[in-house]
Amino acid sequence: MDRLADLFEAARAVREKAHAPYSRFKVGAAIRGRSGKIYPGCNVENAAYPVGACAEGGAISLMVASGETEIAEILVLGWMDAHPDAPGLTTPCGSCRQRIREFAAPGTPIHIAGPEGIRRSFTLDELLPESFGPENLG
Repeated sequence: MDRLADLFEAARAVREKAHAPYSRFKVGAAIRGRSGKIYPGCNVENAAYPVGACAEGGAISLMVASGETEIAEILVLGWMDAHPDAPGLTTPCGSCRQRIREFAAPGTPIHIAGPEGIRRSFTLDELLPESFGPENLG
């Protein structure tokens, strides 16, 4: 079995629960903590757009609420239902990259997927080079 199959399935299942009535762009994320446990999250839109929540942030919140604080890897799964074959990548937004940075090392894998599977993998450092993190605050 593909080592990412469990992350993909968790992200796929939670993506279906996303609340995206405005953009219709559902996103699911699944984090594997250092313990091996998987923490899923989905985007939750709001009529007042700035107060919505990203899938990655939801997954991080669940991880922290469960007592874990280290991300081993994360998978982000997103596409517009009307265009599932669109070739673009649904990478974490800038705010989510910084949220991930709080709990992940520069080499942490971030897998980007579409309905067919993994489209590309990055390290956190590739998505957020020369980042500001907890160690900067000494």
